[in-house]
Amino acid sequence: MRELLTRTQVDVNHVNRLGWTALLEAVILGDGGEVHQSIIRLLLEHGADVNLPDGDGVTAYRHAVSRNFTAIAAMLEAAGGR
Repeated sequence: MRELLTRTQVDVNHVNRLGWTALLEAVILGDGGEVHQSIIRLLLEHGADVNLPDGDGVTAYRHAVSRNFTAIAAMLEAAGGR
């Protein structure tokens, strides 16, 4: 992922057909562990919009809180997530 984000013009805030960005997907499909934390950190470093909601209006921060992913929720909150 680091290579893709640093070497291409990929839109880090692209919304897929499910209404998810890469940031939302990392939270929703992740387990809250170190690997997903590092992915989320990378996405944030490359301009992921922390407040883009999914199709139901739920942000990555809210998904993290609902899953008790405290480290990820703290990271997203520090980046302005609500």
